[in-house]
Amino acid sequence: MSELSGDSVSLDVETIYLGGKEHIIRTGSGSISVIVYGDPEKPALVTYPDLALNHMSCFQGLFFCPDAAALLLHNFCVYHISPPGHELGAAAVCPSDPVPSVDDLADQILEVLNYFRLGTVMCMGVMAGAYILALFAMKYRDRVIGLILVSPLCKAPSWTEWICNKVMSNLLYYYGMSGLLKDCLLYRYFSKNVRGGADFQESDIVQACRRLLDERQSTNVQRFLQAIDRRPDITGGLKKLRCRTLVFVGDESPFHSEALHMATNLDRRYSALVEVQACGSMVTEEQPHAMLIPMEYFLLGYGLHRPSKFNGSPRSPLSPTCIAPELLSPESMGLKLKPIKTRISSQR
Repeated sequence: MSELSGDSVSLDVETIYLGGKEHIIRTGSGSISVIVYGDPEKPALVTYPDLALNHMSCFQGLFFCPDAAALLLHNFCVYHISPPGHELGAAAVCPSDPVPSVDDLADQILEVLNYFRLGTVMCMGVMAGAYILALFAMKYRDRVIGLILVSPLCKAPSWTEWICNKVMSNLLYYYGMSGLLKDCLLYRYFSKNVRGGADFQESDIVQACRRLLDERQSTNVQRFLQAIDRRPDITGGLKKLRCRTLVFVGDESPFHSEALHMATNLDRRYSALVEVQACGSMVTEEQPHAMLIPMEYFLLGYGLHRPSKFNGSPRSPLSPTCIAPELLSPESMGLKLKPIKTRISSQR
């Protein structure tokens, strides 16, 4: 049964994502899909994926990780925003429709928040999605309380990225979602260890992502690619962000240096950087467990916690009052992390 209103079409899609509900919201720059999961009375967590991805292919690994799901779904109602035409089952966007700019995409997020009557929100984005959310936070600083950015972009495309984008754009135009185009995207997303090679097969997560890419409309992907390829450098606005920011990046990500550049230019009092070893750009899928403890400490700054498995106490089982100080090193936590390059001040 669908619910119709003047501004949106809301469709039940419980078979798509664990009982979530899809809303197709008409905005000034076209319609976009938002999957809502959780109790709408809880604080809002808005997610935005990378090029050619949606919530299923970009955030499923993180939300299927039991401890991370407990942390996030205990504290938030999640609003998964897909780039225009990237939702499951999307039709090709009309070729005559203007290609949205990155500013248009950021403004769409504001329209989504207003549609759901959301005030301030927490945001989580991956690569191009991280750029869109960071831009949104700069434009509408009073609407964002925190940013969790995974392998974020923040500068205009380098020559290397520009050439790669042109190659992908031509492949999309002439051949659609071809095998070569998918190889380019998988290089963007994952480390060599999981992409496979002559001596070993692709991992399950890469094979699953490859299958999901088959569902994308090539014209829709090309439009998002054009928007990202024309993005301006937003470095100058980073220190003006009012919210705390947590940056993750895999040390084998093609955007590793860009993420370091972004972390360096954020306000050191309110930001932190976590580099994940032997990981590509999409930490949410390749090593989601590496995000858990940094996210937990990040969210503790907002009074949010992960529910204890052993009792009904609201205290986080990882809070400093529950574990010995010597157990707080990355090695003791059992994670494949480089030493955390923190930019968080002890002042709250």
